[in-house]
Amino acid sequence: MGKDLVVLGKFGAVYGINGWLKVISYTDIPEGIFDYTPWQIQSQGKWQPVQISSWKRHSNGLIVKLEGVSDRDQAQVFVNAEIAVTQTSLPALDDGDFYWKDLMGLTVVNEAGYDLGVVDDIMETGSNDVLVVKANRTDAFGKKERLIPFLTDSVIKTVDKAQGRIIVDWDPDF
Repeated sequence: MGKDLVVLGKFGAVYGINGWLKVISYTDIPEGIFDYTPWQIQSQGKWQPVQISSWKRHSNGLIVKLEGVSDRDQAQVFVNAEIAVTQTSLPALDDGDFYWKDLMGLTVVNEAGYDLGVVDDIMETGSNDVLVVKANRTDAFGKKERLIPFLTDSVIKTVDKAQGRIIVDWDPDF
């Protein structure tokens, strides 16, 4: 994927016969995906822009109509394609705030200097986000993966994107 692209969702199944597609949104508020344009989608191995003709809520989900797509067969080529926008399309964040993508791949080290691994994924639990930290191999404590709550000040002490690391207050045996 292009370095400056951020995936916000993907297309689901075709909806109806007039070229509508279901949208699976990764944004906090599902409709928020439509606040970011232009959309880029990956088709035939390369990213290309698409224009939204119309969108609406349907049942418990979202559906979209793309410009130039007027029937089910044309829409079918977009099924499961990721939806991305350029990073410059995203709003600037306040100091101390991060997009999840900014944390992926950062090394996680505890305050004593113990390397816990790298951020491989992030889970949303409702009360707080949780870092999924994977070690290169099973470490001295028998851990290959740790789930560390993203609680600033109490667990997360420092996020240093320039140094590529997160310092945490976390026992490596936990």
